[in-house]
Amino acid sequence: MKKKRKALLSIALVLSLAVAGCGKNTNEPEKSTNTPVEKGNEVIEVSTVSPSDQYLKFDEGESFEKNAVYDAYEKDIGVKITNKWVADTSQFKEKVKITIASDDLPDFLLVNATQLKELTEADMIMDLTKVYDENATEETKKFLTMDGGMQMKTAMFDNKLMGIPSSYNPYQYQFLYVRTDWLKELNLPEPKTMADFMAIAEAFKAKDPGGTGTSYGLAVSKNPFSMDTGVTGLRAFLNGYHAYENIWIEDGKGGLVNSDIQPQVKDALAALQDMFKKGLIDPEFAVKDVEKASELVYNNSIGMVYGASWTPAQLVKGAVKDGKVVQEWGAFPIPTVDSSPALSQIGLGVDEYYVISKKAKHPEGVIKLLNQWIAVDNHPTDEQKVYEFGKDLKEKGNNYWLLSPLRVGKQLDNNGEILPKAIANKDTSILVTKDHKTRYERAMKYVDGDTSMWWEYLISGPGGAFSHVPEIQKNKQYLQNKFYGAPTPTMVDRQEILLKKRDEVFFKIIMNQVSVDEFDKFVVEWKKLGGDEITKEVNEFYAALK
Repeated sequence: MKKKRKALLSIALVLSLAVAGCGKNTNEPEKSTNTPVEKGNEVIEVSTVSPSDQYLKFDEGESFEKNAVYDAYEKDIGVKITNKWVADTSQFKEKVKITIASDDLPDFLLVNATQLKELTEADMIMDLTKVYDENATEETKKFLTMDGGMQMKTAMFDNKLMGIPSSYNPYQYQFLYVRTDWLKELNLPEPKTMADFMAIAEAFKAKDPGGTGTSYGLAVSKNPFSMDTGVTGLRAFLNGYHAYENIWIEDGKGGLVNSDIQPQVKDALAALQDMFKKGLIDPEFAVKDVEKASELVYNNSIGMVYGASWTPAQLVKGAVKDGKVVQEWGAFPIPTVDSSPALSQIGLGVDEYYVISKKAKHPEGVIKLLNQWIAVDNHPTDEQKVYEFGKDLKEKGNNYWLLSPLRVGKQLDNNGEILPKAIANKDTSILVTKDHKTRYERAMKYVDGDTSMWWEYLISGPGGAFSHVPEIQKNKQYLQNKFYGAPTPTMVDRQEILLKKRDEVFFKIIMNQVSVDEFDKFVVEWKKLGGDEITKEVNEFYAALK
């Protein structure tokens, strides 16, 4: 263990220099047993680290040091929150690496699956089995095992709970968003197949319905295969060719293989290369982040983009100007290359974990934060709306919920069944959860003329992203990653290298710098660079489950 800790410490200087260079449950959960702190009771302090999200806007006079959300936690459950540091979201993950490597952990922080394993092996974090069992409310325990306990199992090492999964609903699909006003103008059909998609892309390029003089077919940014790229990515494009980005899928012989090296990926890359050659993809996509790539969408140069269900919240920046809707968009299921439906790739619903330092004096305080988040996020009292909106208790676009330092999401929901129907019929009687009610309220504001809520209607309303989910679920048009264990030893050592090599080759192919046949060479190299060993380890895990 000491060797492992020294290994982590040894890279601290290198990392610090690098960063210095960077500027289907439909019922509400039972009520929480948390009670406000009585006057005179001791307040305990817990430290963390926080990302400064661009969507978080502070009320005047407030900051990460002092704000209404932190005050509410201290008042309601007696836990005072402090930050060892705050970093911009673009640098946050790199700073977490430095914090780990420097052995300078706060009381708790959010880490990825690889870091969870490293911290466990380095004996730097606490076994939470007892503190969780004794301090988590029944509501919390029920909430985090709605999936049968699969997500919690991923945080177990030698039957010890080493982290709290930052859970979310794994059934989060990607969609194709298209300018429907342009489809009407050019008399084009809605996209159902990749042939439709390509015809639309070429028409948008040639006809330039936005009148900008520089049009492309599809918005793409510089990290198109990353899980973090929820809009302007290419994972859903791959899915349209029955190809998948870095998940483990069945090989038809009882084992698992990595999706990155399957022949269908080559087909998808060939199609992307063809699009690039035809000028359907911005030639500078490889150096543009999501926001920069999205500018071409906002300014009418691009009318198609793949993205998650929340993508309309990004599109609204161009769709609504001066209170008027100036772009019409539609959400569509992923088009397919053949007669078989495209399967949207999904994970297990957890890839990050909250861990508690072995040096933490009040680990129970972290579990209290967890209890309170679950309670107020699912059934807040009017007073507890402070956790979502700040001191005014009203929606004003500040996203104060981002201040809660420990957040977990519901593992199952029925938004797609409930919301489009409720919004279409103005029927509040079928709304059950807080999420139902919040989304309905926002969508109805749009119906009543508030164009700032255009994005919510495209997510939750009739024909919106959520409306496609029941059909996808019913027909099982998704493919879930079959590997959910902790990263294998070779994954820890080689995964980043393999992904870096993959992206390097894929980008060269897409940008027509090399032949698509370079993919075959990449497969051979992937296996030699550790892929074969990882595959062996993954299959040992998979065999043990049977």
